[in-house]
This record gives sequence, C-alpha cells and structure tokens, in this order.
Amino acid sequence: MGGVRRNTSIVLLAVGHACVDIYQGAVAALIPFFVAERDYTYAVASGIVLAASLLSSVAQPVFGLLTDRWAMPWLLPVSTLLGGVGIALSGLSGSYGLTLFFVAVSGIGVAAYHPESARVARQASQGSHHGSLHWTPVLVLPALAGAALCVPVLRMLARPQTGTAKTRVPRSADDVASFVKLSCAVVFRSVVFTGLSTFISLYAQQRMQGSSTAGTVALFLLFLGGAVGSVLGGSLANRYDRVRVSRWSYLLSIAAVTGVIYTPGPAMFLFVALTSAGLYVPFSLQVTLGQDYLPSRIGTASGITLGLTVSIGGLISPLLGHLADTTTLQTALTPLIAMPALSWLLFRVLPEPTTPKPQAAAPMPASARQDA
Repeated sequence: MGGVRRNTSIVLLAVGHACVDIYQGAVAALIPFFVAERDYTYAVASGIVLAASLLSSVAQPVFGLLTDRWAMPWLLPVSTLLGGVGIALSGLSGSYGLTLFFVAVSGIGVAAYHPESARVARQASQGSHHGSLHWTPVLVLPALAGAALCVPVLRMLARPQTGTAKTRVPRSADDVASFVKLSCAVVFRSVVFTGLSTFISLYAQQRMQGSSTAGTVALFLLFLGGAVGSVLGGSLANRYDRVRVSRWSYLLSIAAVTGVIYTPGPAMFLFVALTSAGLYVPFSLQVTLGQDYLPSRIGTASGITLGLTVSIGGLISPLLGHLADTTTLQTALTPLIAMPALSWLLFRVLPEPTTPKPQAAAPMPASARQDA
C-alpha cells in the first residue's frame, strides 16, 4: 500500500512539475511574437527573458532557505497559479513595462515552486506556439491543472506514517567545495540553454528562408529533451554514475551546439535534438547531486541548482541580443559553444557522492550476555 501511495505521489508531482516548467519555456516561445508583432529588437525582446530570470534567480535561494526552516507545501499550488497567471497576462498589454512586470510575476511563481517541490518530491520518494499574443490567457490552463494535481499529494503526505522518523544530517557531512563546482557547471549549462531557447526559433526561421514552422519545430525539439533526457539520464545513472553520465552528456553537447549554429539546411534539426538530449540528461542528475553534496540543506541546494544557477542564463540573454543586433545571430550564438565545454571540465574534477551507510550496532559485552 505504501508503494502505491509513493508512486502515485511521484507521478502527480511529476505532471504538476511539468505544468510549471511550461512557463519557463513559454517566455522563449513568445519571443518571436514579440519581435514580429511589436517590432522589438533582439536586445529588447531578450530583456523579457531577463525579467523572468532576474527576480527568479534571487528568489529561489531565498525560498530554499525558508523551506529548510519550515515546510510550506501550500507553496506548490499557489506558486503554480502565480507562474501561469503572469504568463497569461503578459501578451494582453502593449506596454513594455507591464509585459516585464507580468513575466517577472511568473518568474517569482516558478522560483517559489522549485525548492519546495524538490523537498516534497524527496519526501514522497523517501530518499508549437500558434496564434498570437492575444491567446496568452489560454496559457493559464496548465497552471490550474498543476495546482489541482498538487492537492492530493499534499493530503497524502499530511497523513501520519508509522515507522518513520525525521533525522537531521550534520553540517559536517556537506561537501561545499564540490557543491560550488557543481553550481558553476549548472550556470554554464544555463547560459547555453537559455541563449538557444531565446533565439533558436528566430535563428531557424532565418536559416530556413523565413519559415515560421521551422522555428516552431526547432523550439519543440529543444524542449523535447526535458522528457526524454530526464528518463534517459536516470536510466544511465543507475548503470554508471551521475558524474560520469553528466560528463559524457556535456561532451556530446559541445559538438551538438556547434552543429546547431554552423550546420546548413535541415540537418540543423538533428543537432538541435542532440543538444536537447545532451543538456537535459544531466539536469535532474545535477539536482540530486546538489542535494547529496549539501545533505543538511536540501531546500537551499535545490533552490540554487534549480533556481539561482538556472536563472543566471537569463541574465546573459540581453548581452547576446545586443551582440545579435550589432552583428548577426550566428555570431551572437557562437560563444555558447564554450559553455558545455566549461561544464565538462568541471565535471572531470567532481566526485560521485557516497550515501552514508548506517552504523552497525555495537556488540553486546560478554558480561551482559551472561547476565542475560
């Protein structure tokens, strides 16, 4: 019965998490519309990505610290709704300031969700764009679905469970140096992924003679790895280890990103798919690695690996946009090739954490055995 309950909770959380992650990708999906309908330059359009990332990058570690102190399961449905409502309202006003505000609200919602969801998920487990900006209100629907999916999980976890005890991990068990190296690797992964997700649709349209379908397909393939890569990464990590699998993935990503930027014709889409796999395979592995490097601060570790380091990529987008405005998109995207290479170098020096084994009970003294 406990296994069924655990599996049900994990499935509901996974689907709810997918609903929230839609809003991280939705900003990138809306960029071509902002460029086409409002005549935004690359730099101005990428400022919208910055708005979603800036507050989120600051807020996620804060929420991580809070969830280390207090359990706040109510954050899951509330933050899901906040993320959806912000995106839903972003396309309704022609004001650039209001657009930035609504996108920032969505970013805060996403930021609030991830640290608590990582804590709840760990507890539960016990250890394309079509239409126009006027259709953005439809994007609130996944938020409603995601918020609804959180409720039964919270009810199940609120029920008393027998035979479980909460153990606190001493801070001496933390490997801060490895956690910092891991965080830097996630930052470089964030820069390349956010840079590509912001401009890949526009870049594909340019390479395919202005085909909007090409842009949609490229963006879809880039985010497709979110489902495929996570499953593949978990499977490979069970056979090998997380650090080794992540290292291989980043090595693949170096060649894949190069192919995206420089391969002519439809072959570009193959490299987009390879880039997606290469960048998504280590994504969930990095989250659990961060938790194992910092076991006394699960919420903080999740807030940083899922929040601060991931959101930093959005801070770089305006720089890429400005470079694209003054040169070409291809020139602006070329520095992204170095990012997975830097992540690969960092993973070469990271250790695979070992789970502490429970200490064996001390043998009973001979005198005690005789007395017994």
